[in-house]
Amino acid sequence: MRQADPKPYWNTNVARHPGILRAVPKGCGDALDVGCGDGLLARKLAERARRVTGIDKSPVMIACARELAVGYPDLTFVEGDFLTADLPAASYDFICSVTTIHHMGFEAALIRMRELLRPGGTLVVIGLAREASVAEWAAMIAAAPVVRITKVLRRARGPEGMPVAVPQMSYGQVRAAARRLLPGMRYRRHVLRRYALTWQKPSR
Repeated sequence: MRQADPKPYWNTNVARHPGILRAVPKGCGDALDVGCGDGLLARKLAERARRVTGIDKSPVMIACARELAVGYPDLTFVEGDFLTADLPAASYDFICSVTTIHHMGFEAALIRMRELLRPGGTLVVIGLAREASVAEWAAMIAAAPVVRITKVLRRARGPEGMPVAVPQMSYGQVRAAARRLLPGMRYRRHVLRRYALTWQKPSR
């Protein structure tokens, strides 16, 4: 029997969950959540995919995710480095990652996700980047009041022990690298200081 999730929480990462879930292909067999944290998104994915794997480098987060996964027989959590973990190539119909890729080498992580995705599968990456250009700073300054007010009204919080890292790449660098590595990918910058990359791997 599945246990109920603890008191629901909201933050600027959770705000992206509905869009991620809408991108899950119909009849999804295997899904992978890279940087799964406490497993909140992985548990949501378990309602849309037959099998879900969550991977995270943090022992604290994986322990929490496993504790909350009681009653999800097809939900597996792996503690380890995504770039080197033993994961089956070209085996996932859907791969997602939320504000994790800036903790790793960006290009190495995207290439690894590309390799793990099954032909015809979908990849969604939600990330953080830094402002570098005048346009990027202007967008951040314009959005700042909305971000602050939204966080206060929604009482933004997250699970304790979540690792934090400062992004090194700018939004422009992220977009350029992703376009080179994932031809045809769609890029969008969100108001709540996140960007989204969506890509469908070509079918054979």
